[in-house]
Amino acid sequence: MSYPDTLQNSVSYPAQWQAALTSLLSQDEKIIASLEINLDVRLHFQKTLLLLTEKRLLALEINSESHNYLHQDGDRLSQHDHAGVGTLTLNRDGYTVALWRYTLALDSAALAFIKHHQALVDAITRKQPYSPERLETCDQCGAELIQEKCPQCDNEEETPPSTWTLLRLWRFARPYRWQLSAGFLLMLASTAATLVPPYLTMPLMDKVLIPYQNGTPIDTSAVAWLLSGLFGSAILAWGLGWAKTYILALVSERIGADLRTMTYEHLLKLSLEYFGGKRTGDLMSRIGSESDRICVFLSLHLLDFATDVLMIVMTAAILISINPWLAVVTLIPLPIIAWMIHIVRDKLRTGFEKIDRVWSQLSNVLADTIPGIRVVKAFAQEDREATRFREANEHNLQVNDHINKIWSLFSPSVTLLTEIGLLVVWAFGIWLVSRDQITVGVLTAFLAYISRFYTRLDSMSRIVSVTQKAASAAKRIFDILDHVSSVPEPANPVKLDQISGRITLSNAGFRYGSRAVIKGLNLDIAPGEMIGLVGHSGSGKSTLVNLMCRFYDVSEGAISIDGVNIRQLSIADYRSNIGLVLQEPFLFFGSIAENIAYGKPAATRAEIVAAARAAHAHEFILRLPHGYDSLVGERGHGLSGGERQRISIARALLIDPRILILDEATASVDTETEKEIQKALDNLVQGRTTIAIAHRLSTLHKASRLVVLDRGEVVEIGNHDDLMAKQGAYYRLYLAQVRNVDTDLDDIKTASAEVKNAGVTA
Repeated sequence: MSYPDTLQNSVSYPAQWQAALTSLLSQDEKIIASLEINLDVRLHFQKTLLLLTEKRLLALEINSESHNYLHQDGDRLSQHDHAGVGTLTLNRDGYTVALWRYTLALDSAALAFIKHHQALVDAITRKQPYSPERLETCDQCGAELIQEKCPQCDNEEETPPSTWTLLRLWRFARPYRWQLSAGFLLMLASTAATLVPPYLTMPLMDKVLIPYQNGTPIDTSAVAWLLSGLFGSAILAWGLGWAKTYILALVSERIGADLRTMTYEHLLKLSLEYFGGKRTGDLMSRIGSESDRICVFLSLHLLDFATDVLMIVMTAAILISINPWLAVVTLIPLPIIAWMIHIVRDKLRTGFEKIDRVWSQLSNVLADTIPGIRVVKAFAQEDREATRFREANEHNLQVNDHINKIWSLFSPSVTLLTEIGLLVVWAFGIWLVSRDQITVGVLTAFLAYISRFYTRLDSMSRIVSVTQKAASAAKRIFDILDHVSSVPEPANPVKLDQISGRITLSNAGFRYGSRAVIKGLNLDIAPGEMIGLVGHSGSGKSTLVNLMCRFYDVSEGAISIDGVNIRQLSIADYRSNIGLVLQEPFLFFGSIAENIAYGKPAATRAEIVAAARAAHAHEFILRLPHGYDSLVGERGHGLSGGERQRISIARALLIDPRILILDEATASVDTETEKEIQKALDNLVQGRTTIAIAHRLSTLHKASRLVVLDRGEVVEIGNHDDLMAKQGAYYRLYLAQVRNVDTDLDDIKTASAEVKNAGVTA
């Protein structure tokens, strides 16, 4: 979208349009907005350029004539979508003048184009000059925003991880601050104890060993005291080191456990909209491996890093107290190593984030394939899935190889610098000894400290790698924790003691992104009434059910229960009054009884059996090897579709809901099983407000009213006989379904005749 004053200063149009536009546009004709769509009216892929100028709406097709629509009062551009295709319609005086179609990837651009057209026509109607007002644009890609977020750039992975993200872990460490303080004091004491032995080597060399070489007898008492000091400091360092490691390890494990728990609990509170854009393997990787990586960092690497820092600071202080000039020579490699760490750190941080994302791709392949193994085997796609995993694994290998190239150069370089620094200290120390400025004992102690100093320095350089890994892991976890649910809990929830079940939708509307799914829907459902939702695929039936369950919140209007807006109710309290039976029931791994009692874990065995009897599931449950204690297997694959459905009905019955929602409950079962399920449903709907979606219209014969939806709008309401008499949308749906059934019966008869003929021939 652009606002060029002339065609020549615009960079928005491909070369294929330039020649045609040069001849069509006058010199003083300014382009206000443009839209390139990609379908024709027959839904064939073909590009069409729509231009909005101050005078007209121009539609230009490649290798075809252009169409001009001069602006007039009352012109309106409207948009609707169905089955993945958007339609842009130009209406004038109640008549459709022109229409264009496009794929929904262009929906945001189409809505922006409509907004510009409406503003222009309104200015013409008011007989005022039009001054184009820019829409807000995305800071990253420059696209015009119809929504608050850019659908192209609203991606949490865009933000690179920062080492400072690790500081946010303090909120999890705060409850253990006293244990951390004790661990820090123990770390300080144990580090100080490890620095005692080199200091005792000075008198051991200068007052015992060197005098002995010069003929002076050894002072055994002095040797005993010095050796006792060395032994005592070693024991003390060991004891203090064990205590601080144990305490800090316990604390880090608890921080990791709290992090996993809080992340999972927050994840459960997010709306379905969040899960719709995420992969299962990625979320599992974040809660599992990423939190484990942070735990390892806190319990091991951070502890080592803190010890290294203390060791370097305390060693530097001792070296300066012994000989300042020799200490200065010792510290020469530090600035060079710090510069190298600064250079490498950013590359490692972005690299490790890529590794995390690639690893989640591996997890996604597993999360897709293992639950869907039946489909994989049914279509003989084992080789394909193996190839997918191999490619993801190869990508993971390539990203790791790139990081290893950087790290393999960095780490030996630090080691080389420390070795050179040690040689410089030897050379400078020997020169000082030769000038009688220090003793051999001082040089020996100095070298012992230097060895520890450079060892710790080398260890500190290695912490760069694990720190960036932990920062990347923390960023991916905080991406979840920072996400705000689009279905928030009310600050002061209203408490309804008794719900009668009246549901009212007032001008309700909903969008998936920029795509309108429900538009201006008004409906009043009386307590205990059974409503049937019918309409073709994509008409908005399941979306409407999701809104009633408050899996999503309406974009416009309101939904009320007993006169109270459902946004004012506690989500858990509200949903506890809703029983949901889905087309594909989901059962958890566990026993039959546990699955029936999922909504009411404290239910007695008698209550579970009563619910199963009402759902016509008791008989087949008793035929299982262990009855109600039989395991159903992963996702209930140990049972047939009808058996799973009856267990889900028993699950809904057990919580005794005031509102019942049936979403295609009998769509995927055979006729005999459907009869059994229908008996169970008859028991379930008694005395409850029921909203039923059914693919087979014949299953809604008990509904008091049928609500016919088309493109997110209510087009008809009434019972079966009234709607058939109108010969409208419901009439056409019903006839189309009858024709399909007749066609299926004809096919069955033909196939049976062929089989009989084949048998006679044989």
